[in-house]
Amino acid sequence: MNGFASTLALIFDFDDTLAPDSTTALLRKHGVDTREFWTKDAKALIAKGYDPAMAYLKLMLDNIGPGRPLGNLTNADLRAFGSGLPLYPGLTGLLDDLRTSVKKVKNIEIEFFVVSGGLREIIQGNAFIRRNFSGIYGCELAGDGENGALKYVKRCVTFTEKTRFLFEINKGLPQSRTRRNPYLVNRDVPQARRRVPFKNMIYVGDGLTDIPCFSLVKQSGGTTFGVFNPGEEGKAKRALVEFLKPARVISMHAPKYGRQDELGALIRAAVATQCSKIKLERQ
Repeated sequence: MNGFASTLALIFDFDDTLAPDSTTALLRKHGVDTREFWTKDAKALIAKGYDPAMAYLKLMLDNIGPGRPLGNLTNADLRAFGSGLPLYPGLTGLLDDLRTSVKKVKNIEIEFFVVSGGLREIIQGNAFIRRNFSGIYGCELAGDGENGALKYVKRCVTFTEKTRFLFEINKGLPQSRTRRNPYLVNRDVPQARRRVPFKNMIYVGDGLTDIPCFSLVKQSGGTTFGVFNPGEEGKAKRALVEFLKPARVISMHAPKYGRQDELGALIRAAVATQCSKIKLERQ
């Protein structure tokens, strides 16, 4: 087995997977009626043909400017907001445990990624995520200049766009390169030379936007876990209908990552199992 197959990738969605919905939290901080934002305004745009991600980004921009709820919001403001965003319990210990686990097998590494339809600058603002994750993919807004108020959509991550980033990870393309040249992901890379085979991926997500990633990873031999809040009846029903019945994920769990938590324990077991498989294949 070549060295390219010795890297595991644990890939997370962000909002409602690693942290409470960050866009909703930002809007609430600035006094925006989030129920109206998501259930009325965003749905109205979607009914007119807007992609869901483009709908919420347009509404964000509509709320930015003098006298508007978000004021002269900048990317620096987004990062500052993200710096105080709480993460779900157990994540720090999870990453430490997984690094220790893979060290037990020679020449295996594990890397962590976020692939989100949320705002990348908010996620980047979290120091823990920034230090520990090899790539952070998400929607981006821009202004006139580095410190200008946000006025434009720079990058929009739809649910199918998320799979593009899985292929970037699969082919071993650093985010620093693909941001400058997005077409790199389309280059043919023989399977034997791909840095992270899909079977070495574990994908964790919570929403309908994660379904293409669930399908791609699971059908390619990787592992998928769904996250939902069991205290919210609507999300519990959606977890059953959209994720479990179609077998898009192995199982659904509350977003808790400690050793004694269901999801935390299963992710640890999945990584240990894949390390054992790689060891056996080498032998």
